[in-house]
Amino acid sequence: MRWPNRSPLRHRSGRQRARPRRAQRRPPLRRANLRLRSLPQRPASTRVSYQLTGNYRGDVTGYAQVEWIRVGSRYQVNLDFVVGPDFAPIIRRRMTSQGDLTADGLVPTRYDEETQAMMRDPRRVTVHFEPDAVVLANGQRRERSPGVQDTASQFIQLTFLFTTQPDRLRVGNSIDMPLALPRNTDRWAYDVIEEDVVYAPFGPLSTFHLKPRRTTAKPTDLTAEIWFAPTLRYLPVRIRIDQPDSGSWIDLVIARKPELASR
Repeated sequence: MRWPNRSPLRHRSGRQRARPRRAQRRPPLRRANLRLRSLPQRPASTRVSYQLTGNYRGDVTGYAQVEWIRVGSRYQVNLDFVVGPDFAPIIRRRMTSQGDLTADGLVPTRYDEETQAMMRDPRRVTVHFEPDAVVLANGQRRERSPGVQDTASQFIQLTFLFTTQPDRLRVGNSIDMPLALPRNTDRWAYDVIEEDVVYAPFGPLSTFHLKPRRTTAKPTDLTAEIWFAPTLRYLPVRIRIDQPDSGSWIDLVIARKPELASR
């Protein structure tokens, strides 16, 4: 499947030409439509924009964006962030996950990550997901755990879980999630530690705060605390990413209401 170069977001006011009706119905297509309707109903595309603050060898600002695209039973998640001014960023990174959408959520087939840091050559890594194995960026093969997610898909998978099973988003609960990162695989857990308020530019949001836990964590591992807002389709409205060994961190807070594409 080819993904469009441009986002499928469209203005609702755009006009479409009426299509001629088919003279006959085709039962195979009708069965396919029933199969797709059995999948969780999500918008064809959703875009969430964030303001970025943090510390990377000093105070930094920037912006970030999470975009979810669904085409039938296929999905793509793009996570972009820019640290520093847009005309001369200190670091720019894009993380892309693509795969299948099933009744159990996201099933990644490929993860790509591209990083451009000031005064350095671009760095690209790819993780491939086979039916029974995960091929890491260095070529190592690891057993594929059921429900495994990647760096980008984990955020939307959690949104999916809370949308379909809202009782799981309660203080004191934990969500187990196997993760395949570019250089390793491991089991993580997200603990729902508290109810909290995130102050967005368009008003306060009631959220649930999740904190990651990993028994074999290393100081070089990035960790992401996440705040989900039930009133905004359980989307992540704040994400704080820390790297303990360097003291670097970035804090993403939703900048405006999510943009939803028409179906």
